[in-house]
Amino acid sequence: MTAPSRFIAPGATLGVMGGGQLGRMFVHAAQQMGYFTAVLDPDPASPAGLAAHFHIQADYLDEQGLAQLMQRSEAITTEFENVPAAALITLGAHRPVAPGADAVAICQDRSLEKAHFGRCGVPCAAYSVIETAEELAAVDASRLLPGILKTARLGYDGKGQVRVKDAVELTTAWQTLRRVPCVLEQRLDLADEISVIVARAADGTIVHLPVQHNLHRDGILAVTCVPATGIDTGQQRLAIEAARRIAESMEYVGVLCVEFFVLRDGTIVANEMAPRPHNSGHYSIDACDVSQFDLQVRSLTGAPLVAPRLHSPAVMLNLLGDLWFRSGEMERAPDWAGLLALPGAHLHLYGKVQARPGRKMGHLTITAETPARAREVALRAAELLGIEAF
Repeated sequence: MTAPSRFIAPGATLGVMGGGQLGRMFVHAAQQMGYFTAVLDPDPASPAGLAAHFHIQADYLDEQGLAQLMQRSEAITTEFENVPAAALITLGAHRPVAPGADAVAICQDRSLEKAHFGRCGVPCAAYSVIETAEELAAVDASRLLPGILKTARLGYDGKGQVRVKDAVELTTAWQTLRRVPCVLEQRLDLADEISVIVARAADGTIVHLPVQHNLHRDGILAVTCVPATGIDTGQQRLAIEAARRIAESMEYVGVLCVEFFVLRDGTIVANEMAPRPHNSGHYSIDACDVSQFDLQVRSLTGAPLVAPRLHSPAVMLNLLGDLWFRSGEMERAPDWAGLLALPGAHLHLYGKVQARPGRKMGHLTITAETPARAREVALRAAELLGIEAF
């Protein structure tokens, strides 16, 4: 049972595996639409658990915890891609689960993910899978180096990635990553980074958010601008079509984000995908009439999917724990009052009790009547926060 076979009306309880900020925003969207919510997460202070009606404090493979989630919930989703596939299989045997275990398993493994891109006819960087010393020795250096060595599993926000120039650095990097299965990708000449968020229903209906123009720093998303000014409409159309094709080929149900690179020659290539709402889509809460979390609720419950409408140009700034630190020392929180005095400012803090460098603590979305005005105000916000201009 991988998708709802009937409409689950408000008043039912929806479950979510994972208690981070994505789960928290899903809980808010579900509650706004009249649903009760249950979160399974081992952290007693998990952001989603604190916001939900029910918090099941248990490990993701804990049999009693999974049983409680099934007993309480009429349908279940996940807020992060590394939830154990075995848990989703167990849940899916008794309750509608979206996305399903098979799709999540593809997104959990970079080698499976890239193979899936190939099956869909979606170009990605040239790559090689490295699981053994023999495969390492057989790497075609002339084709793949310089490159980026990435762990096949459990890598996100720049973690588990090492840039390598030659065979010596490649060998050292694989040792540093403890010889776990990896994917070596050819380093590409990038002009821009974009992402597309689609939502697909069990009946095959599929809708998408506008193309998002992204800026990453140290492997972590820093800024998202919508509409994606500077990205050709033809390129945007290609990215949307590719994301739809990827979702359809997995018979995906739920919200899926596909990240793309725009190369200097204008080529669009897929980078990676996430089987859940995505950081680059957070602006949709304030700038669209249907947010990515509304779409997650709708696809999970079998409610009609409607195409989101961007009613305000927007710029989103990620708020990392670094903002609470200066010169390596913990200091006072940012000037929230100053930020909230800016026109079109929408502050979202995730309820995390401790700031740490690199930790996603919240986001700030600036909406305005034009993209230029949104950017202007966002740059003022960045100055107030001490964030590098963009």
